[in-house]
Amino acid sequence: MKFLIFAFFGGVHLLSLCSGKAICKNGISKRTFEEIKEEIASCGDVAKAIINLAVYGKAQNRSYERLALLVDTVGPRLSGSKNLEKAIQIMYQNLQQDGLEKVHLEPVRIPHWERGEESAVMLEPRIHKIAILGLGSSIGTPPEGITAEVLVVTSFDELQRRASEARGKIVVYNQPYINYSRTVQYRTQGAVEAAKVGALASLIRSVASFSIYSPHTGIQEYQDGVPKIPTACITVEDAEMMSRMASHGIKIVIQLKMGAKTYPDTDSFNTVAEITGSKYPEQVDPFGLSVFICTSNRGACPQAAVCTSLISSISTLRPTAGLQVDVVLVSGHLDSWDVGQGAMDDGGGAFISWEALSLIKDLGLRPKRTLRLVLWTAEEQGGVGAFQYYQLHKVNISNYSLVMESDAGTFLPTGLQFTGSEKARAIMEEVMSLLQPLNITQVLSHGEGTDINFWIQAGVPGASLLDDLYKYFFFHHSHGDTMTVMDPKQMNVAAAVWAVVSYVVADMEEMLPRS
Repeated sequence: MKFLIFAFFGGVHLLSLCSGKAICKNGISKRTFEEIKEEIASCGDVAKAIINLAVYGKAQNRSYERLALLVDTVGPRLSGSKNLEKAIQIMYQNLQQDGLEKVHLEPVRIPHWERGEESAVMLEPRIHKIAILGLGSSIGTPPEGITAEVLVVTSFDELQRRASEARGKIVVYNQPYINYSRTVQYRTQGAVEAAKVGALASLIRSVASFSIYSPHTGIQEYQDGVPKIPTACITVEDAEMMSRMASHGIKIVIQLKMGAKTYPDTDSFNTVAEITGSKYPEQVDPFGLSVFICTSNRGACPQAAVCTSLISSISTLRPTAGLQVDVVLVSGHLDSWDVGQGAMDDGGGAFISWEALSLIKDLGLRPKRTLRLVLWTAEEQGGVGAFQYYQLHKVNISNYSLVMESDAGTFLPTGLQFTGSEKARAIMEEVMSLLQPLNITQVLSHGEGTDINFWIQAGVPGASLLDDLYKYFFFHHSHGDTMTVMDPKQMNVAAAVWAVVSYVVADMEEMLPRS
């Protein structure tokens, strides 16, 4: 374990290949929109160079091959697991070897839950082994399990209407899949709603648009004042089968066993690397603290108290303190659930974010603003690592021009989702026009993402990659999330989009305007 704290006063400045007229900083522009358009248009050759390198040149398939090496050898990376910490250490080394700058680990505290052994067997009307995946943060059952009759419902409303029937039973939800955002409420709230009416456990139909008898896991949330009951997801097929049985008045009895346990929070890290801006890392904070680096060969931290105290001190500095660097943040999360390989969710997003910086570095480009890569930890538990990053860095919120997150797969991109002011949206539309060679120019709404929402809610413009989601929820949070899902050519295109957008926004003379 070693801690390096040092002041950074400068760096190598390379000329940008894009050009623009000087303006006042902090978004107070002296230029017309036409002049901004001209500046963005002047980046056309740079955009083409990035596209050619990523899609047709020496870098093609690189993000895919890098990802395969990690997930094949490390496997799934659940919050609190040894696999996650091994992946973080590997990525720390990879980013250094790639020649990126200021590679460091920022300590965070994250949840630690393990599913243990689990099983479910239908005992009546016939013996049938039910495939299940316990939901994150669920409690376990007693060692002998829970054996009870089943109540099948299709909605929370039906559960309320039949509340008197639920006491002492296992509630099975067979909710129809509408879309992820609407249907996932049954996974996150199903146990609480079942417990309120006296159920002993809940089994939720997997939130999946298609199934080949594969359960899907995910986080669920208990509620203060409501008894905690075990909860797991079952396959679409079993949920529908039990619904059909129940419609005929057939009694269903299930024995559920879950060895799930929640342990105390543990130490982990967000993984960070940069391409330092050529023009706008121009201030050093008055406290002299510019970079905090923590590296560890193992998860255990003998100086945790020192680290915690230091982070606390930094997070309470006045708004003018901290590292005053203009930043475009590019990100994906490194953790995953404990099934499959976490290749799609979110290995692909994390690795095209790394690839974006690699492409820019390989071309010898250095934008005016710093490009910062963050590989988040414990996103699946609700953006835990990202929230702690926000708490540490929000003192410099005025220096963040754009926050970007890829966490919806890296299938063939169709555009960019964006949240920000109308003026910023107009600028982003011009930026996306540079991707005409790939025929990917759309700018749609809703650029939010779990790990960047903290910044967006505070007014920072945010963007997420929009791609073909048709197959995404086939594999999401399931044993099927493996490298077989990934397509190297589609990852090449996704990386090119990510690199062009992040570079051009970082190289503009002015930050994106806020509301």
